[in-house]
Amino acid sequence: MKEFNLNTLVRKNILNIQPYISFRDHNEFKAPVMLDANECPFGEFNRYPDSSQKKLKKKIAEIKGISPSEIALGNGSDELIDLIIKIFCEPKKDAILMMNPSFAMYAFYAAVNENEVLKLDLDENFEILKDDFLKITQEQDIKVFFLCSPNNPTGNSVQDIEFFIQNFDGIIVIDEAYIEFSGNKSGIELLAQYPNVIVLQTFSKAWGTAGARVGVAYASEGIIRFINTVKAPYNVNSLSQELILNLLDNKEKLKENVDNILRERTWLEEQFKTIECIENVFPTDANFFLIKMKNAEEVYNRMLKEEILTSKRTPAIPDCIRINVGSREENKKLINVLKAIAS
Repeated sequence: MKEFNLNTLVRKNILNIQPYISFRDHNEFKAPVMLDANECPFGEFNRYPDSSQKKLKKKIAEIKGISPSEIALGNGSDELIDLIIKIFCEPKKDAILMMNPSFAMYAFYAAVNENEVLKLDLDENFEILKDDFLKITQEQDIKVFFLCSPNNPTGNSVQDIEFFIQNFDGIIVIDEAYIEFSGNKSGIELLAQYPNVIVLQTFSKAWGTAGARVGVAYASEGIIRFINTVKAPYNVNSLSQELILNLLDNKEKLKENVDNILRERTWLEEQFKTIECIENVFPTDANFFLIKMKNAEEVYNRMLKEEILTSKRTPAIPDCIRINVGSREENKKLINVLKAIAS
C-alpha cells in the first residue's frame, strides 16, 4: 500500500464544496426564540432535527471507544454507500470493485452515479481468491472496494481482511450490517492503523429498527468530514434519532435480539437436515441462510403461495434461495411448508 493521501482520492469538485451548516445546531442557546428556519411554531415535531446528530454520535462514540468526529450517520447504510461513491468516484471515469455475489446496492449506486462496476467472482465456498484480487487491482484503476462481511447473500465472513487493505491503494469499505451475529471482531479496530478504511454498520438488523433507517459510517476524521459535507442537512429525522438514543441506553435489548436469533438459527439448521428438497445449507455468520434446493423455482413458488416470502437468488446463484431467521412461530410454519413440499 502506498502512502495514503486522502485529497488525491476525493473528487476535485468535492474538495471545494462548502458544507451546509445549521447555525442553530452549531451554537449553544439557553432559551432561544427560533424564527430562523421558516418552521411552524406549533406541533410536537415542528422543529428540524439536529443536522449534526450530536447526542447520538456522542452516545455511539462512547460505546465504540472512538471520537464522535469519526462517525457519520445516514438514512440507512444505503445513503452512506451512495455518498461514498459520490465523494470518491468521478462519473464516467472511476470504477468500484465488489464481490460477486454480494449486496446489490453497491452496483446500483455506482450505476446511478455513472461509475463502472467491476466484480470479483467468489469461489465455490464464496471466498475471495487472493490472486484474482491482486490481478484485477493491478490491471484496473479502482477507487473503492466494497467488502461485505458477513456477506449478503452468502452469509460467510471475509477471511484475512487486512490482506485486502494492505494490497489496495483506494478506499476499502467494510460493510458489517450483520456483524453482531458473527462473533467476529469489527473493522473499527483497524481504523487507527489504516486511514483508507470505512466501516459501515446499521441499526436495521440486530437492533430491530429497519423502519427507522439509521446507518453508521466509521472512518478517519478527514473522510467523515467529506461525508458530512455531501450529505443532506437533515438526513436522519428526529424520531429516528430519539429511538436509537433510547435503544442505546438498553443494551440488553440488543443481547436479547441476538441471542434469540442465534438460538433460532441453530434450531432451523437442525430442521433443515430433515428436509429432502434441501441439497445444501451453506455456513452462515449472519441472520439468514443461503440454501441450495432441488427444484428451487418450484419450492420458491410453493412457499410464496403459503405467503412465506423468501429471496430467490437464481440465476446469480443457481438453485439457491436466501431465507432469513424469523420468530419460532414463523420458523415452524416455514419448516412445515418445506416438509409438505418435500413429501
